[in-house]
Amino acid sequence: MEKKPNQPKNKVRLDRTIALLEGKGYRLTPQRLIILTDLQKSGDHISAEDVYKQVRRRYPTINISTIYRTLELLEKLNLVTSTDMGDGTKQYHYIESSKHHHLVCKSCGDILEFSSSHLQPLKDALYKEYKFKTNLNHLVIYGQCHRCQE
Repeated sequence: MEKKPNQPKNKVRLDRTIALLEGKGYRLTPQRLIILTDLQKSGDHISAEDVYKQVRRRYPTINISTIYRTLELLEKLNLVTSTDMGDGTKQYHYIESSKHHHLVCKSCGDILEFSSSHLQPLKDALYKEYKFKTNLNHLVIYGQCHRCQE
């Protein structure tokens, strides 16, 4: 779908997401639309519980199980990714918000973002050596930051 000149970028991405969802035979329920919209608006990593709190403000009858089922479906359709940033809680991220990955310091908990461009050589090598196509949409690498190494 082409972006219309006066149409916001987020609206275009949401329209594409909705088309993909419906194209795979899934209904666009009000709950799914609200969850998608909130994920996209957050632009950051958000837990299922935080999604639930946000959605409940506008849709007070929604259940947390609906949030989990919807997030699971969106992840299965590669519309969102989930990542554990080291605290044991799954954090969800709308894929089209940005392509980035994380370096998490296991000592101090500091989190740094890095670009997908650093992973292309790894993807190429894995395919060349093993004929394995990787899906590196959202990656967390644990280690130790420069401050904690000193």
